[in-house]
This record gives sequence, C-alpha cells and structure tokens, in this order.
Amino acid sequence: MTALKGKTLFVTGGSRGIGLTIALRAARDGANVAIVAKTAEPHPRLPGTIHTAARDIEAAGGKALALQCDIRDENQLAAAVAETVSRFGGIDICVCNASAIFLAGVLETPMKRFDLMNGVNVRGTYATAQACLPHLLKAQNPHILTLSPPINLKPRWFANHTAYTMSKYGMSMAMMGIAAEFGDKVSVNALWPRTVIHTAALAMLGDAVKSEGCRKPEIVADAAYALFSSTKYRGQFLSDEQLLRDAGVTSFDKYAVSPGTPLLPDLFLED
Repeated sequence: MTALKGKTLFVTGGSRGIGLTIALRAARDGANVAIVAKTAEPHPRLPGTIHTAARDIEAAGGKALALQCDIRDENQLAAAVAETVSRFGGIDICVCNASAIFLAGVLETPMKRFDLMNGVNVRGTYATAQACLPHLLKAQNPHILTLSPPINLKPRWFANHTAYTMSKYGMSMAMMGIAAEFGDKVSVNALWPRTVIHTAALAMLGDAVKSEGCRKPEIVADAAYALFSSTKYRGQFLSDEQLLRDAGVTSFDKYAVSPGTPLLPDLFLED
C-alpha cells in the first residue's frame, strides 16, 4: 500500500520523536516531506537535527526538504511554506506536531516558560495551519493534524500543570475552529496517544516516567498514516489505538517498549 506516494507533508517539530516517525512512515510510501524545526545544529541533550531527519527520510524512500524555522514567526513560516511549494508543487498534509512542555505548578512555572508553551503550541499551531491552508485547499484529500488531546475540563488535568494544559487545549481549540470553518474541504483532526510515548524529550523529564511503561512512537505514526489514507474523519479527537483498531489492528504488543509491562495512560484521558 502506497497511499502517500507523491504526497507532500509539512511537518513541524519533525527533527526527532513523533514528528520524525510520522515523516518516516510517509517516506516509506515515497512521500515528499518538509521537516520544519529550529534544530539545525546538534542539541546538547537531544538527538537529531533537520538535516539528519532529511537524510533519514531520503534513506526511507522519500524526498526531503530541511527547513530551519521558528513557527512562532509568521514570516519564517511563510518562507518555509513557499519553499516547500516551490520544491514539491503544493502541500497535501500539514502536521502540527511541534510542542513545548513544562510540567510544573503555577508557582514553579516562570512566565518565560508560559510564553514558550503558548507561543509554540497555540500560536505556532494556528500560524502553521493558516500558512498551509491556501495550498491544502487546492489538494486532493488534504489533512491538518494536530498532536493534541481531547478537551477535558476536569480540574485534575489542570491542577499540577495549568500552563501546559492551557497550551495543549489551545492546540485542540485551533483544530476545532479550523475544522468548523474548513471541514467540508479539509480533513482537520487531533491525534493523541492512549499511552505515554517514549521519546528523547520524555527522557529529559528524568525518572518521573519509566520507559518500560511506554509505547514506541511508531504507534502514533501508524495511526497518522491510517488517518491520512482515509477520508472519513473530520473534526474529531482521535486516539492512536482507536484509529488502528478502525484499520483492523488487534494486537499492539509490537508497539510496547517492554511487552507485558503495564502501560502508563497519557494525560487528559479518563480510562
């Protein structure tokens, strides 16, 4: 199956983690992928740059374009979108994956961190979708995907990380609004993992989360692939498990970091 052959993806935060894994899954079909991220030089604590990601995408069978871009800056975004369209002829799929995280209470969250999370997560998502929309509206089966959770207003999801919750729900609200306005022309949805996903960024949180209770980012990538291959999802909050079960997957053991170990549920989910 090569549903994404020749399709062009614009992926923010794609130099590592879930964003890169989504890009690599598409590359195996022969997709074109614009990797849009800030990391052009090696990070002291995180692996991967836009250039290593581009090489991995080419090795997987796709065509890559490495674009250093701060998605909080609409001028940089406009230039990145223009370069993508110039190289590949359009944009079919916009993946709003870039996200900043700081899990701390109100008194422990500096306003600099508050501004970073809301700048990247809310403004960045909105600006990215806005910049890509004129081109998506010209595509066949276009998609906007935000990596954000269902909006759950129970106080427990705010209590220990109000700023982070506000910023992630802002991404989800952007999805809802864009879907309401453009849902008859573009499939706009949000995707959230059922369990915690083991990534390098998660490892930076220290021992708060044990990798043995996590799944690999491939489960999110396979779910995103199933979504992009479909036309039936519009304006929905979807989980990786839900999408894969809809696609006929019945066993999820291969996605576990440590099969048989009880899995840690992700934030914002009730069960």
